[in-house]
Amino acid sequence: MLFWNWSCTSAPRYTYTHPKSGATTKDKDVTLLLKNTNRATILTASFYGKDFHGKKTSNGEVFDMYGLSAAHKSLPFGTVLHVTYPPTGKSVTVTINDRGPFIYGRDLDLSYGAANKIGLVNDGVGKVKVRVLKWGDGSRKN
Repeated sequence: MLFWNWSCTSAPRYTYTHPKSGATTKDKDVTLLLKNTNRATILTASFYGKDFHGKKTSNGEVFDMYGLSAAHKSLPFGTVLHVTYPPTGKSVTVTINDRGPFIYGRDLDLSYGAANKIGLVNDGVGKVKVRVLKWGDGSRKN
């Protein structure tokens, strides 16, 4: 007799560890961390572009890989972030208009244009300092 036992448990896609306090949170809690911090927060960023250029983002806008936008799993659409890449010292202002990244350990997906402006394109993935300039209302463009 063959017996299959399948079980499922809910688990976060990844966890975030605050660099100063060492507090670990689930991905959806990064929003709370940013909301409760007046200082910059360190996140792991990557970028996306060519495969998504011209397609609709999660909020209904058409993705422009050369524009200054970003994807995050839980920040409200329309949230404006000031992103600094410490190795280059360069900064960019982006607006959240999409969901992602969907790769373990990554917190923020910048458009190619934003990543290029701060020098992240050559590295592909890196730690960035993020500060919220304006909270979005979460509205979709559909």
